[in-house]
Amino acid sequence: MTMRTSTLGTTGPQVSALGLGCMGMSALYGDADRTEAVATIHAALEAGITLLDTGDFYAMGHNEMLIGEALRTAPAALREQALTSVKFGALRDPDGNWSGYDGRPAAVKNFAAYSLQRLGTDHIDVYRIARADPDVPIEETVGAIAELVEKGYVRHIGLSEVGADSIRRAAATAPISDLQIEYSLISRGIEEEVLPTTRELGIAITAYGVLSRGLISGHFTPDRQLAANDFRAHSPRFQGENLQHNLRLVEALRKTAEQKGVSVAQIAIAWVLSRGEDIVPLVGARTRERLTESLGALDVTLDAADLAAIEEAVPADAAAGDRYPASQMGHLGSR
Repeated sequence: MTMRTSTLGTTGPQVSALGLGCMGMSALYGDADRTEAVATIHAALEAGITLLDTGDFYAMGHNEMLIGEALRTAPAALREQALTSVKFGALRDPDGNWSGYDGRPAAVKNFAAYSLQRLGTDHIDVYRIARADPDVPIEETVGAIAELVEKGYVRHIGLSEVGADSIRRAAATAPISDLQIEYSLISRGIEEEVLPTTRELGIAITAYGVLSRGLISGHFTPDRQLAANDFRAHSPRFQGENLQHNLRLVEALRKTAEQKGVSVAQIAIAWVLSRGEDIVPLVGARTRERLTESLGALDVTLDAADLAAIEEAVPADAAAGDRYPASQMGHLGSR
């Protein structure tokens, strides 16, 4: 396996072809093993992954502290190659409930100060609001991050889950390195407007949910019992008939994967990699075993026949159910 590299747009840093999404190591997918999580981050760095993605609201700062611990205990050479991507702005209460987003300039700087402390670093490589605050113009939020760039606390400005109009407005305010947004075989909404816009403006995509939260990993079974603190227990795509329908898509994809001699997860990640060098998939591996499987996608080459077979197995818009519960869909940028 040879780790390829990409550049986050025309203004961002050079990163590995895959990034590691660390959210599941702390929150939203049931209990996780801290020791294994740190070992997985170390293994990712050793394999050449450089981009570590987190959010300051993932388990109320736990995930940032986890990454901070992993970086402190990693060999110096690996620590120096690591790039941190941090989302901010989501508001939560002590019970873990969500209560909106705060993109006010003063709040942006406050969030950054706490993140720097938890990560144990003097700068954040890519900083972005998790969802645009509907009460604050995106220009004001991005402008505040630009001030942090000027002071050296942030290196690059990113966006997350916004539509084409907001992307243009943000890019007119300050240089934008990348847009983080969900993109997978069964979440292809960005292809119509968002992806053409980012490509026009020279902005990269860091794609999360490339395995749709494990749904198209090939490892999810219809009888799996999800803990109450697992996001998927409330996600429409994992419920009842929706789940049965979506797992039938996975079985169709499995046939294509087996013909290639690879796993379902590997062919799904390889498909995202095939969409362009400006797209960097974030793999949400929580263990070294799953990380190793994900890294195998880098050795998968998809030709025209493979892509046609994948498209036939999982056509665009074939998934049943929304990406998020109805209560959260209003926070997402338009596609």
